[in-house]
Amino acid sequence: MNKSLTKSRVFSFLALALLLYFFTIPAIFTHNVVELAKDGKSDKISSITYKVWDFYQKGRYISPNIPKNVAGDLKKMIDEDAELSVATAPIWYVALEAPNYPKEAFPNGIPVYYHFDGFSGDVHEMNTINHFIGMDPMKRGAPYLRALAPYTLVFVALLLVLFIVYNSKLLNLLMLIPVALPVVFIGFYSYWLYWFGHHMHDWGAFKIKPFMPTVFGDGKVAQFTTHSYPTIGFWVLVAISVLSLLAIISKKKALRATN
Repeated sequence: MNKSLTKSRVFSFLALALLLYFFTIPAIFTHNVVELAKDGKSDKISSITYKVWDFYQKGRYISPNIPKNVAGDLKKMIDEDAELSVATAPIWYVALEAPNYPKEAFPNGIPVYYHFDGFSGDVHEMNTINHFIGMDPMKRGAPYLRALAPYTLVFVALLLVLFIVYNSKLLNLLMLIPVALPVVFIGFYSYWLYWFGHHMHDWGAFKIKPFMPTVFGDGKVAQFTTHSYPTIGFWVLVAISVLSLLAIISKKKALRATN
C-alpha cells in the first residue's frame, strides 16, 4: 500500500476518534437532556443517556451552587432541580468578576463554558448579571446552530469515514469542513458576542452603551472584569483541523503517485 495513503488514513482516523469522543458521541447520546429536564420530561431520558452524561461530567467544573453529593449524577441533579449542562467538550471559557460575588466562592470569577450544542458552568448567575445591564439571556444566542449541532457533528464524522474508505476529489473538498472547524466556531462566537453587546434593553438596572464584548483576553464591562479564553474543546478542534489537513495533503500525494 502507498505510504502516503496509509498516512492519510491514520491522520483521518485520529481526527475521527477525537471528534467522536469529545463531541459526536456525547452530543448524540445526551441530546436535549437539558430541555427534557427543564420541561419535567425526565421519564423520556434513556438509561444510556444517564450513563453517558455522568461519564462526561467527570473532571468538569462544579458550581458552588450545586451540592457536592449530587454533582455529576444526572438523576440526582434532576431530582434536586440543579442546573444542568451539556456533555460535549467545552470550547470557549468566559469568566466574569463581579463586586457582589465573593472571591471565596468564585476565585476566578463566574465561569461559563460555550459548547457546540449549549452551555455549562454558572449560566444562571451569568444571566442574572446580564439582565442587570440589559442583556439577553445566553440561550438567545445561536439557537438554530445549537439545535443542529448534533446532526452536523454526525455529518462530519460520516465525512471522515467516507474519506478513509474512498478516494474522491469531492471528498477532498468536503474535508475542508473539519479543517475549518476552529475558525468557524470563532466566527460564530464573535458574531453572537457582537449581537449581545449591540442589542441592549432599557429594562437593565445599569445602563451602558452598545459594546463589543472581549473575544479573546481580558476586558472590562462597567464595573465587571471579563476573561475570555479557549479551553480543551478548542484545542481538540485545532488537532482535528491539523490532522484533517495532513490527511488531505497525504491523500493528494498518494493519488499523484498512483496516476
